[in-house]
Amino acid sequence: MFFRDRCRAALIQHLVTPELRDFSLHDLDLAQTSVAEVLDLARTPSLMAPFQVLFVRGVKALYSRGSHAQEFAAIQEYCRNPNPDAVLIFVADHISIPADARRMEMQDKDRYERIRETLGEYCTVIELARIEEGEGIRWVVEHAAKDGVKVDPDAARELVDALAADMMLVSNELEKLILFVGQKKRITIGDVETMVLAAKQRSLYELTDAISSKDRVRALCVLDALLASEEGEEAAIGHIYMLARTFRQMLVVLEKNVRDSRMIWQALWQGFRVPPFAAEDLIRQARRYKSRRELGRALRLLARADLALRSNPASKRLVLEKLVVDLCAEVPTTSVQWKQEEFVL
Repeated sequence: MFFRDRCRAALIQHLVTPELRDFSLHDLDLAQTSVAEVLDLARTPSLMAPFQVLFVRGVKALYSRGSHAQEFAAIQEYCRNPNPDAVLIFVADHISIPADARRMEMQDKDRYERIRETLGEYCTVIELARIEEGEGIRWVVEHAAKDGVKVDPDAARELVDALAADMMLVSNELEKLILFVGQKKRITIGDVETMVLAAKQRSLYELTDAISSKDRVRALCVLDALLASEEGEEAAIGHIYMLARTFRQMLVVLEKNVRDSRMIWQALWQGFRVPPFAAEDLIRQARRYKSRRELGRALRLLARADLALRSNPASKRLVLEKLVVDLCAEVPTTSVQWKQEEFVL
């Protein structure tokens, strides 16, 4: 979505005259508008604007049940003799392309191949995939530099990691950080922890507080509030990351027998520390777990949920709700029977 929005903004900036926007910019959806109507609009010169830009969503409709040969033939015919004063962009927003195309989900791979075999024969295909962590870090450093702000490497890495390389979220949080540091003109890992991690963790500490108390009802209510935020289910992987980070911190606190907030700064290293407001909460929550085994179980459940979220589930909410219910369940006190998965955290 991040790169798609940036491409859209760039096209509008270069091809659409601001005062003629209402006449030259068209947002269409194939779920509501036929291909014939879209092509007719593209062919017809505008009396009010010198150039037209047409964004066509709902491409999925071209691959629904039934024959669409006539529609594809019409698009091909238009592409042979297009209107030079119009650009037609089909937006296939029903496909998700990961940073590593080899890991593309089977359903998305099938959809992608069908587009390449049809529209790809006569249209230029532009792939906007998720980016690798390293590319995200480089973008953060370069983007901030345009505003004269230096971002420390570990701060850029923490920002990208904390938001699961979701560049829309990274971009929004970076703008806030640039305003936060002001005349200092430098973003450190401490700034990221204060502005980004602390904001996300306030709600997540409420969630882990309910989970560690085995209060399933309250935990589900907190989760519902998190999912009702502006980011919604799109931030699901980010929530998993922050939960896993918190449970790892609790594991360290438990193993090192941390008793107060002064000890916690020695136990947790830079880049892995908690915001000041959360120190006592983390210690209290960690002490509710009686053994490393309980926290290890929680980390395995988080790993499974992360894998499920990255496997294009029917509902991300259901994945998170099941995770919360499982985390709130009492750990059986029966004798330990070692399994292979228990060695992998």
